[in-house]
Amino acid sequence: MKVPKVINTYCPRCNAKTPHTVSIYRKGRESALRKGARHHEWDLHGYGGQKFPEQRRKAKTTTKQVLKLKCRKCGYVVDRLGVRLRKIEIA
Repeated sequence: MKVPKVINTYCPRCNAKTPHTVSIYRKGRESALRKGARHHEWDLHGYGGQKFPEQRRKAKTTTKQVLKLKCRKCGYVVDRLGVRLRKIEIA
């Protein structure tokens, strides 16, 4: 799917329709020191193994792509809800 580089849409900070530059949301590196990660690491120690079933077969063939819209006027960033598709291209 081709997406334009600039989309004219509503900005909550400006309270008006303004041009927004489009980019694809990329997940950052997960922190190993977060409470959930530390708790899960501790659960895996010793006997007993995995605490919940590991997913063996992947059901979905596509991922939801989230668009990051940055207002050109004020710089406010809004995430647009993801659409399930194979390939996204900013043209």
